[in-house]
Amino acid sequence: MSESSLIGIAGIIALGIGAQWLAWRFRLPSILLLLLLGFIAGPVTGFLNPDVLFGELFLPIVSLSVSIILFEGGLSLRLSELKEVGRVVLNLITIGVVITWLVTAVLGHHLLGLDFSSAMLLGAILVVTGPTVIGPLLMQIRPVGRIGSIVKWEGIVNDPIGAVLAVLVFKVTLASGFKEATGLAALGIIKAVFIGLGVGLAIAAILIVLLKRYWIPDFLHNSVSLTMVILAFTVSDSLQNESGLLAVTVMGIALANQNAVSVRHIVEFKESLRVLLISSLFIILAARLPGNIFDYINPNSLLFLVLLILFVRPLAVLSSTLASRLVLPEKAFLAWMAPRGIVAAALCSIFALRLEEAGNTQAHLLVPITFLVITGTVAVYGLSASPLARWLGLAKPNPQGCLFIGASQWACEIAAAIREEGYQVLMVDANWMNISTARKMGLPVFRANILSKSVLDKIELDGIGYLLAVTPNDEVNSLAALHFRDILGRSNVYQLSPMSGGKEGRKEDVISEHLRGRTLFGPEETYYSMTSLFDSGAVVKRTHLTDDFDYNAFRSMYGDKAVPLFLTGKGGEELVVYAEDNVPTPKPGQTLVSLVSGK
Repeated sequence: MSESSLIGIAGIIALGIGAQWLAWRFRLPSILLLLLLGFIAGPVTGFLNPDVLFGELFLPIVSLSVSIILFEGGLSLRLSELKEVGRVVLNLITIGVVITWLVTAVLGHHLLGLDFSSAMLLGAILVVTGPTVIGPLLMQIRPVGRIGSIVKWEGIVNDPIGAVLAVLVFKVTLASGFKEATGLAALGIIKAVFIGLGVGLAIAAILIVLLKRYWIPDFLHNSVSLTMVILAFTVSDSLQNESGLLAVTVMGIALANQNAVSVRHIVEFKESLRVLLISSLFIILAARLPGNIFDYINPNSLLFLVLLILFVRPLAVLSSTLASRLVLPEKAFLAWMAPRGIVAAALCSIFALRLEEAGNTQAHLLVPITFLVITGTVAVYGLSASPLARWLGLAKPNPQGCLFIGASQWACEIAAAIREEGYQVLMVDANWMNISTARKMGLPVFRANILSKSVLDKIELDGIGYLLAVTPNDEVNSLAALHFRDILGRSNVYQLSPMSGGKEGRKEDVISEHLRGRTLFGPEETYYSMTSLFDSGAVVKRTHLTDDFDYNAFRSMYGDKAVPLFLTGKGGEELVVYAEDNVPTPKPGQTLVSLVSGK
């Protein structure tokens, strides 16, 4: 490998991860920054030239990367979600896809001047709604109820459908007559569905057997699973073009919904790999954009983008939800959620090259038009979806509620105090006595084993922003923290000090930091020390601090033995959790929730 190639590959990775960090830091859609940096690195500065860097490996690299991304998407789908939303999802990936395809093709023909075959291909490419954008948006918005499941399922399943549709349209454009074209389309659909489903399920079954019988050592689990994904894609795609994306999606869904073996470690590995692949792919694809891409931005192309957002998507959603039980706010949100992502970018790049090889004179138009749609939809939906969801009552801004794992008497008293301050709380416990205690205090409670596989599907996390694991079992607390850190974020997951034996606990008995949440309240506040304080008469007190009675005055009154628990703002807007690594100084205007002696 030459030095220039090494610099190019390192630059792609560095730019991609750097863009992801900047997007997180400034709360921006990451794809916008990825496209911007890729464009600057490519046509603007000439630093990156993917065609020279990768040569003939460009298309295989893009295809394999997209297959891994879709496999990871399939791993996030739960069939149990379809019990309530299955009909709507089915309509969106059938009726909605057909309407989007045909209407987009008509607009492309009349507004962009594309010939009929190129317009139909563009329409097929743009039916996909990118899970690479929708996933982060849903994590940010956290919509309540069923609407999140609908958007997630549609975004992931649409991608292989769009890929297969694009292949069929491409083959039809090369056919010599209507009869031949019709036969190719029908045969192609049948082959793609049967081959994609068959290969995906077969490879998933093989992997499950290998894992269940311990024929793969632990250190090879991730490597073998990645190899199997590539194998599924390659075999299926070799038998029927672009059916490989369907195969890997089906493989992911099959693995996610079986109970024979645990695949959580595989999911975590793929999530990390997905971020790297998405970041690198967008940099690579944006770097291939023509330098004169702004020449393609004109009134007609902008009108095309506007109609996709304001006419085509609402029409597709309305047609797909006519007889559904979705209420108007849910339909409105669904109609305003169709960003395009990495799959659309990859498909347009692949088929533009194939069209050029076939001698199509309009092949060069596909890439700039598609990237205009990607950039426009990501900007519009990415910046407006959260405010819209809150306005429609489908999401809460900056959720500050607390999920308590463990509903002992003192945990319920702390939860009641937080609730009095205007914050949402939810108690989860498997002990009937604790459940009864919470109910008597009027607290919302859910009886379940927090480590159950299905618990995440049953617990309503609307308005919940923090996890507080306060059971007497340190291992359960740690596992609960691991269970929820991907949902709520590592910084929002807390557990009591894991040194069950208190001050005399041995260091070798303490659970490793990377396997637990942040230490709640402080290193000395174990379950047993908290229980002892309450048994000796300690009470939970809410103290509104003022200029006349500040924190120093509070300490003077209650002494050093008072345990600060939370700081609250006005109207439930801000909740600060005291932790070993976070000991804020209360200020006038805040309310301090603390544990003080009752004597």
